[in-house]
Amino acid sequence: MLQAFLLGCIAFIGKCDLATGTNMIQRPIVLGPLVGLVMGDLQLGITIGATLELAFLGQMSVGAYIPPNVIVGGVLGTAFAISVGKGADIAFTMAFPIALLAQVLDNVIFTLVRPFMAKIADYYAEKGDAAKITFVHMITGFITCTVLFIITFLGFSLGSSKMEMIVNAIPKVITNGLSIATGILPAIGFAMLAKMIMNREIVPFFYLGFVLSAYFHIPVVGIAILGLIIIFIKINFYDNHAENNLINESEVNDDDF
Repeated sequence: MLQAFLLGCIAFIGKCDLATGTNMIQRPIVLGPLVGLVMGDLQLGITIGATLELAFLGQMSVGAYIPPNVIVGGVLGTAFAISVGKGADIAFTMAFPIALLAQVLDNVIFTLVRPFMAKIADYYAEKGDAAKITFVHMITGFITCTVLFIITFLGFSLGSSKMEMIVNAIPKVITNGLSIATGILPAIGFAMLAKMIMNREIVPFFYLGFVLSAYFHIPVVGIAILGLIIIFIKINFYDNHAENNLINESEVNDDDF
C-alpha cells in the first residue's frame, strides 16, 4: 500500500511539470529512477526509464494533439516490470496500453472538468477578481494532478499481485518478440522526432553523428559534446547587433550629407 501511495505521488509530481515551466520532469527518464527507488531497484529503474524515454521520445503534445499519457504509463509500466523481476521489454508492453487508457481519462478531464472551471473563472473575470481567477486556475491543475495520483495508486494496488501471474503465463516466443520490438521502438521514436525537426541544415550533422558512432566508435556523450561545440561555432553568442546598428546608422548619416 505504501508503494502504491508513493508511486501515486510520483505521478502527481510528474503532472506538476506543466506548473513548473515544463522542465521535463514528466518524462520516463526522470520518473523511472524515482520508481526504481520506491520499488527497491534503482539500477533497473534507470534502465527501464531510459528505454521508455526512447520509445516515447516522439510522444509530445503539439497544438491540440494529446499523446498517450507517458506519466501513468511510464510509472506503472516501470513499477510492474520491477515487481515481477522483468526488464524493459515487459515494461513497454505494460506501459503503452496503460498510457492509452490514461489518455482517455485525460480527455475526459479536458472536455468536462476544465470547461466547467473555465466558466467559473469567466464569472470572476467579469467581476474583475484576479485573485479568485488564479485560485480557480490552481485548483484545476490540482484536480488534474490528483486524477493521475488516483489512477496510479489504484492501478498498482489492484494489479501488482496479479501482474506476475499474467507475465509468467506469456509464452517465450511472445516475450522474445517483445524484446526485439523494444530494440526497434527507440529507432521509431527517433524517426518520429526527426520527422518534425529534420531539414537541409540538420541532415549533414545527423549523418556526421552516425559516422562518428558507427565507424569511429565515439561514445554518445562524446558526440553530444561535439554537437555542443558545433552549436557554439554555428551560432554567434556574442551580441554583434549593436555594432551592426552603429554601422547602419553611420551609413544612413553619410547618405544624408
